[in-house]
Amino acid sequence: MVTSQNLRKELSVGQLAERSGVAVTALHFYEAKGLIKSNRNQGNQRRYPRETLRRVALIKVAQRLGIPLAEIGEALKNLPDNRAPTAEDWKLLSQQWRRDLDARIAQLTLLRDRLNGCIGCGCLSMEACPLRNFGDVLGKQGPGAQLLERS
Repeated sequence: MVTSQNLRKELSVGQLAERSGVAVTALHFYEAKGLIKSNRNQGNQRRYPRETLRRVALIKVAQRLGIPLAEIGEALKNLPDNRAPTAEDWKLLSQQWRRDLDARIAQLTLLRDRLNGCIGCGCLSMEACPLRNFGDVLGKQGPGAQLLERS
């Protein structure tokens, strides 16, 4: 019989791992990175609020989209800890990540479309490679080693 008390019952790390499909070690890692939080019971065992299930699902979806954990953590800081993320929360988070995803998709499409040029360029030709140095951009920056991408 499901009671309101059972619905509020916290989950052990094993229960959270089983329900979420995420390894216990990954959950510990998420907690160490501040992505999820646990309470400790009298025996000093981790106990997770049930809303952590949705937070873990959100983390996994974001990771699958290629969002780095640091960015996921920053986004999760905007969500309250005392409830599960809602559809509206996800909408706000996804809008933040959409520009980055669109830029990565455009970059991957460009790489895919230029991949055929690799066959004839002598692989990593510093002047002609359409993937490593398109249009000899690095040569225009002057002699010596040049960085292709800047952070």
